[in-house]
Amino acid sequence: MKIVLGSDERTLLTDEVGAMLRERGAEVTLVGPPGGEHEQWADVGRRVGELVASGQYDTGVLFCWTGTGASIAANKVKGVRAALCTDAATAAGARRWNDANVLVMSLRLASTEVAREMLDAWFATEADESEAANIAKLEEATGR
Repeated sequence: MKIVLGSDERTLLTDEVGAMLRERGAEVTLVGPPGGEHEQWADVGRRVGELVASGQYDTGVLFCWTGTGASIAANKVKGVRAALCTDAATAAGARRWNDANVLVMSLRLASTEVAREMLDAWFATEADESEAANIAKLEEATGR
């Protein structure tokens, strides 16, 4: 599995999540300060979104201080359904009912343990096929 991980700042949490993804056997590409390049949250969110939407990556994991700005930026990219999650149940629901393809976390709120729980839920949950019509409506409504 190929995963793009992006953040506007490098923190212990971003490093730990990168390690957790590699433990799962994922090939991880870093965007923004975790990868050594300074970028603003809007640019990181957009780049992660573009890389996932292009099909180069299976999913994305994205951070900013609140998670809000990065999720908004990623969602500006056609084909991206970025979900700002604060717990495992929300992450599972985002995958199940929204077919979310970018998991967004708050650097301010997420602990290492909560991040691990969210990743576990994210990767254990498949999209509910009965929601396909709703997803298609989102794509139509946004012109994407």
